[in-house]
Amino acid sequence: MARGKAKEEGGWKKFIWNSEKKEFLGRTGGSWFKILLFYVIFYGCLAGIFIGTIQVLLLTIDEFRPTYQDRVAPPGLTQIPQIQKTEISFRPNDPKSYEAYVLNIIRFLEKYKDSAQKDEMIFEDCGSVPSDFKDRGPYESGPGERKVCRFKLEWLGNCSGINDEQFGYKDGKPCVIIKLNRVLGFKPKPPKNESMETLAMTKYSPYVLPVQCTGKRDEDKDKVGNVEYFGMGGYAGFPLQYYPYYGKPFQV
Repeated sequence: MARGKAKEEGGWKKFIWNSEKKEFLGRTGGSWFKILLFYVIFYGCLAGIFIGTIQVLLLTIDEFRPTYQDRVAPPGLTQIPQIQKTEISFRPNDPKSYEAYVLNIIRFLEKYKDSAQKDEMIFEDCGSVPSDFKDRGPYESGPGERKVCRFKLEWLGNCSGINDEQFGYKDGKPCVIIKLNRVLGFKPKPPKNESMETLAMTKYSPYVLPVQCTGKRDEDKDKVGNVEYFGMGGYAGFPLQYYPYYGKPFQV
């Protein structure tokens, strides 16, 4: 019994605090101080290396233009209304079935109304026909507005919402607005007129990046029907005077 009691007294309690050796958890105060000092210096050095690496990285980053753009993918196309799938399904005689599509288009076109493009410090008229790129100065200069070309809703014809607030959905002729995602400094390269002969395009311009819509599958091509295109000057595509994009510090 005496041996068991002695063992109990020298168990975990003595490990936590040994009054004879002045040890806490098996270490003296000096030992704990050295360990804490080591880890403070160790993690301090790690933090210094990390902060120094970040600072060196920040020195290579331009505030207005990416330092490296050699691996930037071409911009993707976005369709309005935005949907989960690639197919727009609705019933022309059921307004509820296409209400979400119509509201999506209305919200997108809000920023292209004349009332939203009045500021002369931001917007300018760039003509009503496609033209060449608009060079608005270098990217490396200090912050300041670079004007952008106005876009007229009437160029969208039947898909402008001016004469048809349902954008053709109630008639079974739905409008789909296509936009090209913005990439800083990107300049589209329209194809030559000779390569456009196989496309069902009514008009060609060297200042327009053309767009053509077809069925995704072969069996869909006959179901799509006749596609009517609208755009600046009646051209189906993206006029070059809206490029290049200078980024948010310069343009809206």
